[in-house]
Amino acid sequence: MNELSTIYNKIGLNYTNLRQADPRIAHSVHSALGPARSILNVGAGAGSYEPRDKAVTAVEPSVKMIGQRPPSNATVIRGVAENLPFEDDSFDAAMAILTIHHWSDQEKGVAEMRRVTRGSIVFLTYDASFQSFWLLDYFPEFIALDERNMPLMQEYENWLGTVEISPVPIPHDCTDGFLAAYWRRPYAYLDEKVRTGISSFWAVGDVSDGLKKLEADLDSGAWEQQYGHLLELDELDCGYRLVVAT
Repeated sequence: MNELSTIYNKIGLNYTNLRQADPRIAHSVHSALGPARSILNVGAGAGSYEPRDKAVTAVEPSVKMIGQRPPSNATVIRGVAENLPFEDDSFDAAMAILTIHHWSDQEKGVAEMRRVTRGSIVFLTYDASFQSFWLLDYFPEFIALDERNMPLMQEYENWLGTVEISPVPIPHDCTDGFLAAYWRRPYAYLDEKVRTGISSFWAVGDVSDGLKKLEADLDSGAWEQQYGHLLELDELDCGYRLVVAT
């Protein structure tokens, strides 16, 4: 269907084993959705963070990802954000979780979400201007990737009007294996299986230099000397943001 579908057809081979919705992040997302009864999930992946007690319609381009969904009452449609097959004002609320950076036309996709949604629109995304996450010291190519693909926070306001933007701290034992989930478990990034569930590693390709440097610093104690203070924290702001338009 598009490049995103191709990438996630590969990632989807083991996705649900690596990407389990974290209940603390889920609470933030569900609270932002408010009392909505009908919810559209755009770029739904395997269905993480969908409220199980609501009428959910999921739109996802990847067949593999759809096939990884656990049993639920959600209506699942293969499609893309830029061309949603629904009438105006079809849903009480809409959500898009760690997906907008993959869309081919972000402005059009957001406009489509607004067109079909009566109430709140909720994005869990990443602030590309945030560059304080230690992993970027080892993989600086992620910075260029985010600057190229992640919309700036200001763009949400341009597209949707007034929005509320709040940080989403990542728990040290986060169960959802996205890029920053292992900020307090640095050895995890050396595990190829862990990396297969993280689209950033797929997108940049060869990361062998960064892996060698990280492994060497972990073995020598250089990582702990520079970042060991993080091991005392229960959660960390790694740049993830909840954007809510009401």
